[in-house]
Amino acid sequence: MAGWSCLVTGAGGFLGQRIVHFLAEEKELQEIRALDKAFRPEVKEEFSKLQSKIRLTLLEGDILDEECVRGACQGMSAVIHTACIIDVYNGIPQETVMRVNLKGTEMLLDACAQASVPIFIYTSTIKVAGPNSYRKAMHNVSEEEHYETVWSAPYPLSKKLAEKATLKADGWTLQNGGTLHTCALRPTYIYGEGSLFLYHFISQALKNNGILPCNSKLSFVNPVYVGNVAWAHILALRGLRDPKKAPNIRGQFYYIADDTPHQSYDNLNYALSKELGFCLDSRVSLPLFLQYWHAFLLELVSLLLRPVCRYQPPFTRHLLTTLNSVYTFSYKKAQRDLGYEPLFSWEKAKQKTMEWISSLVRQHKETLKTKTH
Repeated sequence: MAGWSCLVTGAGGFLGQRIVHFLAEEKELQEIRALDKAFRPEVKEEFSKLQSKIRLTLLEGDILDEECVRGACQGMSAVIHTACIIDVYNGIPQETVMRVNLKGTEMLLDACAQASVPIFIYTSTIKVAGPNSYRKAMHNVSEEEHYETVWSAPYPLSKKLAEKATLKADGWTLQNGGTLHTCALRPTYIYGEGSLFLYHFISQALKNNGILPCNSKLSFVNPVYVGNVAWAHILALRGLRDPKKAPNIRGQFYYIADDTPHQSYDNLNYALSKELGFCLDSRVSLPLFLQYWHAFLLELVSLLLRPVCRYQPPFTRHLLTTLNSVYTFSYKKAQRDLGYEPLFSWEKAKQKTMEWISSLVRQHKETLKTKTH
């Protein structure tokens, strides 16, 4: 299929940018359409460097704007849908998260059917599988094991329903009589340069003499580097475009991880920053079961106040469970069906991330100097 094209939603984001860069190297790809609500100036500058290699069209628009979505899909050969609201703190109204993450996905699938786009790849998350309880460990989970989140928190719920909609759409008849092929990728916790979560933790530590917040010492997870997640999307795209591989991939979901050591979230933050002088907070915290009941009471207060005002608890039972559970995942199915092998080793991923953290430290020092003068 010569002269193909691809739309990436959320293209200005942490993961989307990397996917666009990988796509620019794909054979016979004629156009990349990059859709996002807005592109930061530095992202526009980065993408402008790619425009000498390939036709790269930047589209600023809302995933809930039907006209925008239809226009973006017109003439495309594939869609990689990464756009979503990631809200683990429940700080955004539930209706907003559900509309963007679920309704936006459904609208995009409909637009693909109408524009006869034959391939749709959805960026899901391990949060659709759990964890549901910090008391129950999930070790080396594979796709054959049936794990599903029971939380009603908007982020895991919206992602779960959007993934189901994506996989159910596989086999839809397109406007031109063709068939829609879909799959979903479930990356573990994604880290790397530009991570907003990592930026948040480092920023907090810089304001606290280099002491990293310590709120997930009981977790045991297998994080994944952002470059490897982007690479997995490219391999899924190649697979669905290959008539021999596509039948095994269609309608499937895949866990995506790499060789990053299994560890707690706290230890990951420390491993990525200790050489720059950061350390973990050594203060003793409340036992987890007491934190859990505290969260339950705060959620109850929030519920009781709802008719009068919107009270946002500082933490929830879902957040505590996410941050303090044992849940690791196997990526053997992605190896088998997609030919996935991590492009970036743990050492390389750590080096690239540390270089970025080092730049944040320099910026912080320069800001302090400016304030003192």
